[in-house]
Amino acid sequence: MTRRRIWIVACVLLVLVAAAGARLLSARKAREAATPVAKAEAVVELAASDVLRAQEVALASGVPVSGSLRAVNSAVVKARVAGELQALTVREGDTVAAGQVIARVDPAESQHRLRQASEQADAAKAQIDIAQRQWENNKALVDQGFISRTALDTSLNNLNGAKATYQAAIAAADVARKTLDDTVLRAPIAGVVSQRLAQPGERVGVDAKVVEIVDLSRLELEAALSAADSVQVRVGQQAQLQVEGMDKPVLARVVRINPTAQAGSRSVLAYLALADAAGLRQGLFAQGQLATGRAGGIAVPLTAIRTDKPSPYVQVVEGGKVAHRPVTPGARGEASGETWVGIDGIAAGTSVIKGHVGPLREGTPVRFTGSAAPQGPASAAKAA
Repeated sequence: MTRRRIWIVACVLLVLVAAAGARLLSARKAREAATPVAKAEAVVELAASDVLRAQEVALASGVPVSGSLRAVNSAVVKARVAGELQALTVREGDTVAAGQVIARVDPAESQHRLRQASEQADAAKAQIDIAQRQWENNKALVDQGFISRTALDTSLNNLNGAKATYQAAIAAADVARKTLDDTVLRAPIAGVVSQRLAQPGERVGVDAKVVEIVDLSRLELEAALSAADSVQVRVGQQAQLQVEGMDKPVLARVVRINPTAQAGSRSVLAYLALADAAGLRQGLFAQGQLATGRAGGIAVPLTAIRTDKPSPYVQVVEGGKVAHRPVTPGARGEASGETWVGIDGIAAGTSVIKGHVGPLREGTPVRFTGSAAPQGPASAAKAA
């Protein structure tokens, strides 16, 4: 009886284990069956602003430019004579007029040199008077036959030498006067002081920089272009620049192109004059797009093209679901203040999901919030 009871208990346990296993297996199958349903029921809600319709867009193709603003006219005032700097009163930000005295170099030494040169000129002139009288006397004696012609020629040569010495003394006096004038430092152009490079009382040498002046009424952008981009640039082309610190773009025009490429970088410098320089400063960074032509075709914003697959693609809405359509990017251009790209691979009117939405799994159902529906980029399709 004991052995029989053991077998009975064993059989009951086996039945219970089998029942529990069947129950677990059935629960797992139920979960697996429910999971696709849940995934199928996941719907992405989009607003009208999240989608645009691909259509013909007029693109303003161009070349990106960037660089620092600089004044067309600027000048560095340097000392022309050595000495102690005096009467330097202008500082950074002060406005100066052309010809305005901004500093002086101690003129004492120059004044003494001018006085010395003037006195030497007076002495040379006195020698001319003496040589003139001697020549006139000798000429009278020669006419009377008292002295020879040789003596007259000698007196004439002395007279000519005295005149030459006088002319040299006059030139030396002019040089000394010019040196005295150079002790006064004047502004060569009208503008604003950008740097004061010396201090009053400091002894400066010849060509020592004292003050830098910039004319802010005319500013230009010096842009370095690659060799390929420089071929497309012509004088007269216009650009819209975004200057740091400015809310509105600034119009500029190409006025000069350097005919020589820079050594090493092989870049070509182009100079763009700003149409309105009010409120701008030298050295500010600016960047923008230089318009070199126009193009048209099916285009979407650059941000709508995704590159997380081997080939570029765009996310579109077809039949109420997300689909990935491979595209071939073409020319880029500006439209509505942003960069658009011409593409091949989708037809006009296709609903394209914008880039800010992020990646969506292909086949995901799409529902538009409320009564919203994708709108065509009518306003955005206009060229800037």
